[in-house]
Amino acid sequence: MTILSTDTALVLFSGGQDSTTCLAWALQRYARVETIGFDYGQRHAIELAVRPGVLAKLRALNPDWDTRLGEDHMIDLSLISKISDTALTSNVAIEMQENGLPNTFVPGRNLMFMTVAATVAYRRGLNVLVGGMCETDFSGYPDCRDDTMKALQVALNLGMATRLKVETPLMWIDKAQTWELAEQEGGAALVDLIRFDTHTCYLGERGEAHAWGHGCGTCPACALRARGYAQYVAR
Repeated sequence: MTILSTDTALVLFSGGQDSTTCLAWALQRYARVETIGFDYGQRHAIELAVRPGVLAKLRALNPDWDTRLGEDHMIDLSLISKISDTALTSNVAIEMQENGLPNTFVPGRNLMFMTVAATVAYRRGLNVLVGGMCETDFSGYPDCRDDTMKALQVALNLGMATRLKVETPLMWIDKAQTWELAEQEGGAALVDLIRFDTHTCYLGERGEAHAWGHGCGTCPACALRARGYAQYVAR
C-alpha cells in the first residue's frame, strides 16, 4: 500500500522522458500534484505539443494518479530565446564551445524555471518542487548540478520566506536507471508511454519510432536516450 506524503508538489514537466518519469515518481508519493511547463522559444517545441497527450495517458494509466493530478500551468518565457544564443533556441549546428560546454546549454534557463515554478507554487499552496535535473548522466550543464539545486532551494526560501523543498529524483542515476525507475513507478505501461509519447530530441524530430522512441537518433539527447534504453533492456 502506498503511503502518501502530506506534502504537495509542483513538477517541472516538459513532455520528455525525464520529466515524465519525475511526474510518475511524484504521483506515487504526493496526494496533490500539479505540473508546470515553459514555452521559451525552444527549437524542439514539439515537446509542448506532446505534453497534453502524455498527461492524459498518465491519468488513464492509473486511477489514483488521475485523482492526484491537478492543474497544468503553461508559462510563456519566450524572453529566454531573445536574450540567449544557443542551439536550443536557434537553428544552428550542435557543437562544443570554447568554455567546454555544448552550445545546447541555455544560460540561466533552469534558474529561471525554478524561480518561476516557486512563484507559482507559492500562489497555489504547493511546498515541493520536483525537477529532472541530473548530475550523473548529463551534458555538463552547470544548472543541473546538485550544488546548484541546493543553493537555489536556500535562495528561494530566503527570498520568499517559505519552506519549499527541491526534489531531484534523477540526480544521481544514469539514463538506464531512469528507464528502470519508470518501470518501478508505473510498470511496463509507463515505459511504453515514455518510449512512444514523450519527446527528447533536440532537433524536434518525431518521424519513425526507434526502439527507444521518436527522434533524429543522432543529436546528444537522442544518443543518451538510446544508449540508456539499450543498457536498460540488456539487464
